[in-house]
Amino acid sequence: MTTSAAIYGLAGPRLSAEEAAFFRDVQPWGFILFARNIEAPDQVRGLVGALRDIVGRPDAPILIDQEGGRVQRFGPPHWRRYPPARILARLPGGPHVRREAVRLGARLIADDLHALGVNVDCAPVLDVPQPGAHDVIGDRAYGEAPDEVAFLARAMAEGLLAGGVLPVIKHIPGHGRATSDSHFDLPVVETSLETLRRTDFVPFQVLSDMPLAMTAHVKYLALDPRRPATTSRAVIKGVLRNAFGFSGVIMSDDLSMQALDGGMTMRARQSLSAGCDVVLHCNGDMAEMKSVAAGVPALSGLAARRAAAALARIPGRPEPLDRQDAERRFDALLASARP
Repeated sequence: MTTSAAIYGLAGPRLSAEEAAFFRDVQPWGFILFARNIEAPDQVRGLVGALRDIVGRPDAPILIDQEGGRVQRFGPPHWRRYPPARILARLPGGPHVRREAVRLGARLIADDLHALGVNVDCAPVLDVPQPGAHDVIGDRAYGEAPDEVAFLARAMAEGLLAGGVLPVIKHIPGHGRATSDSHFDLPVVETSLETLRRTDFVPFQVLSDMPLAMTAHVKYLALDPRRPATTSRAVIKGVLRNAFGFSGVIMSDDLSMQALDGGMTMRARQSLSAGCDVVLHCNGDMAEMKSVAAGVPALSGLAARRAAAALARIPGRPEPLDRQDAERRFDALLASARP
């Protein structure tokens, strides 16, 4: 059966008959879960199984935003709470201690997700925050220096992969200078190309070997004065593919965010035309999803090969983990930062 170049959310903790019929008809590449879809472990496992049954693919991507801090969909009482990136990036003891903490935390997150059947985490954040920028990134970043962000973000990505979960580097080519939140407005970055190359771009170039990336709904005047990265061929083809050498799956950030204009069909078509391999629609609104579907073709050609290559990066068996020992070590590292 043909797979479409889209990832969709859903409205609640269980599939409605209308959602089931829609997903069966359009056959999306994957699905994304949010807090509204989550009640308890058994319920999540049942939902994940139902979604995969509908598309007939046992490895269909099931995505979640599980960074830690203010962006984590699984949390107490059923799952532990994880600290934001900034806390881990400021642990005492030097860069290798911080790297150990980041990788260990990611390995624990992957263990949580793998147990539920979730196989893609929309993390790590590679954005480099700048003074005066909106705090939508803020403590989600692994530092203020590009090399530091790249070093710790790779540890996060490696921890996820070791646990059988694909990382998604975001928000490519960099959201750290945005002075507004792209959920509500289109940020415009006026910084020179030379400065972007020295700062914002660095972590994405260093992690260009990762399997998936999510675009930034940000307009960079030095790259394309007309369009945000998500719908800009100059950015996706010229910068992400050619300059960065990124060969993995490029997905749009959420099409329902207000940084983009036009209807959902047009947003989907523009994103794919610019070079995105798949588009992401998150809010579960059925009317909007149908509009997105009207602009989404089958996943084919090079995009399909990239998608297959990404899924092939999931190990057949996660790296062994002694959960109790890992949590003890992780908590000890976190305790070292407390007064």
